[in-house]
Amino acid sequence: MSQSVVKEFTKGLWTEIPPFRLVLGLCPILAVTKSVENSIGMGLACVFVFVFSNFLVSLLRNIIPSKVRIAGYIIIIATFVTVVELVMQAYTYPLFLKLGIFIPLIVVNCIALGRAEAFACKNPPLASIADGLGMGIGYTISLCVVGALRESLGNGTLLGHQVFGPDFQPFRFMLEAPGAFICLGLVLCIMNLFGKK
Repeated sequence: MSQSVVKEFTKGLWTEIPPFRLVLGLCPILAVTKSVENSIGMGLACVFVFVFSNFLVSLLRNIIPSKVRIAGYIIIIATFVTVVELVMQAYTYPLFLKLGIFIPLIVVNCIALGRAEAFACKNPPLASIADGLGMGIGYTISLCVVGALRESLGNGTLLGHQVFGPDFQPFRFMLEAPGAFICLGLVLCIMNLFGKK
């Protein structure tokens, strides 16, 4: 595997991690991270969509006319989102119900469209797959970090298992919108502190 492919993969894990470095894809970070389970489900759905849409955009980059490229990218992304949605309905229906409208909204996720426009349409398939995989895994990690903070502080659990003693009083507001903003702000602060070093 060439160094450029490894570089494209690893940039999404830290230097360009979507919500914390690029500040993209914040809607799902705020909405579906009430639990780690939801975060993992949404993250895996995004990984699938990012990888396969990047791959197909890269393959078709010389065929799609420039005047309709954005519409073409949206159709490609929507195709893979539909596949994810149907698979989740068939095999993980309870999780599908929890994630609700946020699965179809991957179509307009700025990360998916941004990677297609900024990277996949200008690079070969292998590098585009590495970029989509790195961004997807980085996004999944981001979702899981915020989900773990919110679930542990808001419910006292992690993946449904108790993490604090019986006397723990959960901070229920962490499971509401203000808690999501607070967790996101804290993680952004920590990332900025590490970024300065």
